[in-house]
Amino acid sequence: MAMERRRMRDSLEGSGPDAAGLPAVHAAVEAQHGCRAIYRSSVRVREEHEGKPVWDGEVLVFDLLDHSTAKVAYGWSDPVPGSDRRRFYAVLHQGPVDSPEKAVRAAIVSEYRGKK
Repeated sequence: MAMERRRMRDSLEGSGPDAAGLPAVHAAVEAQHGCRAIYRSSVRVREEHEGKPVWDGEVLVFDLLDHSTAKVAYGWSDPVPGSDRRRFYAVLHQGPVDSPEKAVRAAIVSEYRGKK
């Protein structure tokens, strides 16, 4: 379990303002959700598990135009361990995901379940 948490932390760990930059995250949100997105703001999120940091970084908030089910999306990127590539996240504001913090939490849970 501790090793899984460490791998999850390593793959999801943020590094301050998004290193990929606003244009790259913006493009990822539009591509992943098939609609136009307008940057609204940035929110610093620090997620902990059992008192230890799991993720710390900047989440970019976008208003979505003409999306069929959501008006807002949260986007960020993280380095892919062992490479110079980045993984992009674009989480919709819907259902239980109603904040940048919950978007990060949902991504962490999804990543963890995918590694089981």
